[in-house]
Amino acid sequence: MADRQSFSSSGGSEDPSGLTGSKVATRDQLLAGRRRRSLAEVGEAGAEIARHLLASEEVRRAATVAAYVSMGTEPGTGLLLEQLLESGRRVILPVLQPDNDLDWGVHTGSLVSARRGLLEPAGPLLGPAAVATADLVLVPGLAVSPAGERLGRGGGSYDRALARVPVGTPVWVLLYDSEVGVPVPVEPHDRPVTGAVTPSGISRLRPTA
Repeated sequence: MADRQSFSSSGGSEDPSGLTGSKVATRDQLLAGRRRRSLAEVGEAGAEIARHLLASEEVRRAATVAAYVSMGTEPGTGLLLEQLLESGRRVILPVLQPDNDLDWGVHTGSLVSARRGLLEPAGPLLGPAAVATADLVLVPGLAVSPAGERLGRGGGSYDRALARVPVGTPVWVLLYDSEVGVPVPVEPHDRPVTGAVTPSGISRLRPTA
């Protein structure tokens, strides 16, 4: 499967702060590192991440988990999704809309092919606000800073979705170990996360106000 495609959320070509250029450079560097990972590494990382998550208090308490279907060299989520369903959790997955916003559908074990090489749940849509019903939100990313500043692919889809998540709901990004603690250029629309899950374990972060 192809990687998630990157779409700039910048409104124009001029960026006096230089943040957009800095983000692009950091993003390119991280993507290059991921391209060097083997399929075996991707699968092993996903298995370890699933193990840590299923053992966490946050997952044990959760009735609904918002997750996603991994693509390309992202840490694999196939095993995680399977184990969440087996454990009796309600799992909702994103459905990308034409305007790059995210709708959500319940994962029943069946996925269908969608635009941009994505896999999405086959059932009816719940509406963009459905992410607010999750007790734990798991998101993709490329890196996270010690303060929870997340670097995504540049489309802004998750920044819009995370704006709907109630304060206090854990929001965790799934990454490789080397992608945690990375300086991340931040723009006003960027939404922080409260934790990072890697093959080594769960890091609970303290986003700044």
